[in-house]
This record gives sequence, C-alpha cells and structure tokens, in this order.
Amino acid sequence: MTFNVDHTKKLTLLDLKNFLADSDAKVALSEATKKSILKCRNFLDEKLKNNNDPIYGINTGFGSLCNVIIPDNDLEQLQENLVKSHACGLGLEVPQEVVKLMLFLKIQSLSYGKSGVQLQTVERLCDFINHKIYPVIYQQGSLGASGDLAPLAHLSLPLLGLGKVNYKNKQLNAIDVLKENNLSPIKLKSKEGLALLNGTQFMSAYGCYCLIKSEHLNTAADFITAVSLDAFDGRIDPFKDNLHTIRAHAGQLQTARDIRKYLEGSEIGKQEKKQVQDPYSFRCAPQVHGATKDTVNYVKSVFETEINSVTDNPTIFPDDDEILSGGNFHGQPLALALDFLCIAMAELGSISERRTYLLISGQRGLPPFLAAKAGLNSGFMIPQYTAASIVSQSKQLCTPASIDSIVSSNGQEDHVSMGANAATKCFLVIENTEKVLAIELLNAAQALELKRPLKSSEKVEALISTYRKSVSFMEKDEVLYELINASHVFINNTTF
Repeated sequence: MTFNVDHTKKLTLLDLKNFLADSDAKVALSEATKKSILKCRNFLDEKLKNNNDPIYGINTGFGSLCNVIIPDNDLEQLQENLVKSHACGLGLEVPQEVVKLMLFLKIQSLSYGKSGVQLQTVERLCDFINHKIYPVIYQQGSLGASGDLAPLAHLSLPLLGLGKVNYKNKQLNAIDVLKENNLSPIKLKSKEGLALLNGTQFMSAYGCYCLIKSEHLNTAADFITAVSLDAFDGRIDPFKDNLHTIRAHAGQLQTARDIRKYLEGSEIGKQEKKQVQDPYSFRCAPQVHGATKDTVNYVKSVFETEINSVTDNPTIFPDDDEILSGGNFHGQPLALALDFLCIAMAELGSISERRTYLLISGQRGLPPFLAAKAGLNSGFMIPQYTAASIVSQSKQLCTPASIDSIVSSNGQEDHVSMGANAATKCFLVIENTEKVLAIELLNAAQALELKRPLKSSEKVEALISTYRKSVSFMEKDEVLYELINASHVFINNTTF
C-alpha cells in the first residue's frame, strides 16, 4: 500500500498503526506537498540572493555560535558539517519499527513547506522507506530540546552517503546501499542540515509506537483480567453498569463493560460465591485500568497535535516574507505526556502482578502455586517473582524525566525537556508491562484448567483454546521461561 504524505490532511495515530502493520508500505508525496516544498525553497534562495543580514542557522553558526557569520561560499559545507558533527549517539540501537516511524514523521514535518529543504531531500527520505533502508540510530544523545539533534543526525547521515544502515537484515555502509539502489548522495543546500536535525521526530516516533502498544495492551489487560477473575472465582457485581455510571470516567465505564462482555454466559460466574468481596486487584480493575485508558487518550491527543506540526527552526513563512527563529523543537509537551503514559502503563503491570500473586496463593479451591503435586513441584511459584522484579523495575523507571534539565551550548540552550529520555524509558516500561501480562495469562489459563469441568464464557474458552496451541497446560514442573516467552509472543500477536 502507498501512503500519501499530504500536508493538507490530518495525520492520525491510526494512520501510523496501519503504516507500521504493512511491512511493504510505500510513501509518496502529494502534488500539493511538492508545490509547498518547492515554493519555500525558492523563497529562501531568493531571500539569500538579496539579503546580507544574519539569519540563524542559514548564514550563521549554530547554538551559542549563532553570532558567527558564514560566507556564502561555505553555506553548503556548513550544513554537511552540522550533520556530521551532531551524529554523537550512543547506547542501544533504536528498533527498526521506530526508525521507520522517524522517517515518516520527518517527511511529514518537512511537507508543510516551512523548512526550506530541497524537494529531492524529502523524496530521498521517501526512498529510504520504499527500499527498506533504515538508518542506524542510537537511543542516547538527545536532550529533547533543540530538536532531537543526535538521533536525527544519524537519521540524516545516509542522505550524504555516510553512516550505517540496516538493509536486508544486515548492517551496511550507507554509501554501498545507495549505490546498490542507484541512489546518489544528496548535496545539502543552505538551511537543510538544520531542518533535518531540528525537530521532535525521535520523541514523536517513540511516543507514537508506545501509544500503539498501549492501546493493544489495555485491551489485552481487560481480557486477561476476565480470565483471572473467573479462575479466581471472583464476583461480577463490581463490574455492573449502574455502579460505574455514577462515577462516569470514560475508561472506567469501558473497562467494566468489556470485562462483563468477555465473561457473559460463564458457568463459573453463575456459581454462588462464598466470598462477599474480592481484593482490589480484581474489584477495582475498572477504576485502575480505566484511569490508564483515559491517560492514553490524553497522551494520544498531544501526539496527534505534534505529528501534524512543524518543529524545526528557523521557520520560513513565504507568504509573510518572514524567517523566524523560535522554539518549536522544544519537547516539553511530549516529555510531560510521556512521563504520564509511563506511569499509567506501569500501573497496568502493577495490578496485573497482584492478580498473579492471588492466583498462586492457594485460595478459592486452587492448589498452592497452581501445582497438582505441590512440594515435589514448585509449579508457578517463581514466575510471580519474575513479575514482581519487572514491576519494581518499572516503578524505578517512572521517576519523571520531564522535571530534569541541564544547560548546554554555553548557556544558549539553558532549559531542555529530556523528552528523549522520557520516551526511551516509557518504551521499556511498556515492554515490561507486556511481559507481566504474559505471566498473568500463563497463571490464569493454568488456574482455569484446574476449575474443570466448569467452564468460563464462550469468549474466554475460545481464547484459551487458541492459547493452548502455543502454551501447554503444565502437568509437572517444566523449564518455565519457554512458556513465559510463548505467552509473551501470544499477547503481542493476538487481537483481543
């Protein structure tokens, strides 16, 4: 499928989800977008011919070197030097799915005709997606303020035939991959290096990827909770609609209704209950899961604004005959939202671990640790340890990054967002939450089997039947990490 980048239309998270889901996705610029890019570039070229005044980043140095005037014959070299000198990323590689999003979002941001880039530069970024050429980018290096400078420099190096790329499952020199695809290195013109490096596409790509995962995990968490509730012989009363319409948070209502829907017709649910109340991790699932859903929806609104924005600097307004230097690259809106999402998704994992703990506790007719012969077999004792360890790590990662700042560029860039750090730790927390939910599902499915011959609802039984094709019932102790990994893969690949 070909995705048209059109600056006159709103880009949504669903668009990006569909783009990622299509491994053969192609990207093309609309005619309106091409005209907008050309108009801005032509305006800038004319401006430079008839203007001797300093214009930040176009005929001056960068950051605290903004007062150094660059001669006309060095303007193109200035832009190439910028890309090379700012490629200072370290740490782990950015996952290729996130790199794919970074490319798309950089194309989108440049499509508005406010950045002064050449059309061929934007089209080359499209070529990277279309040929599945993914620049090697590293997670560390961005302060999330003067744009995601280091990661975007690594994104841009292959345009010049520099740096490394991932191509056909190999890490190769960019120049060799360009030659293989009959592509020539781009010669950057004035302003282009700055347009490529200034921007929030590292934070935005990570954030959008985290949101896509979060929406999936919110649905998965509700379904898994339904399985656990029946396996624990829990009460359905706390999920009744009239209880939630009197505290009508949207996420809370949705969670309660979905869990009731998943358990409709359950034999176990219809049984008379001995206990008057269930612990909070079951009874308050609508309130806890629902708050996470509401957080995801808020964060989604922030990111859908961001991905439809121009975030480089300076910004060019051809119709107003202005070139303005401002701060649209500052990641504070994203940093705050990412910290919020990080906390919300950690809580989804925290309450999941508590349900796992209850399932192995030897209550409600279930054997200790869900082991048929406890003692000889440890059963599911230690997966709960693993979940507890992961949940504690997520809590530690929830210290906000957005309240931090550090001075850079000789004081010229004296307040930064740390949004890039917020993004990468949010990514880790969401991965952690998926693992914790996989452990809960492993335990819940085991416990449900121990309730036989009673059955749960049709929806739950259908899910467990599919699950058993990947993850077997554990009769006696096995090497458990293999079952946990299979459960993790199942959650990742299943539409709940």
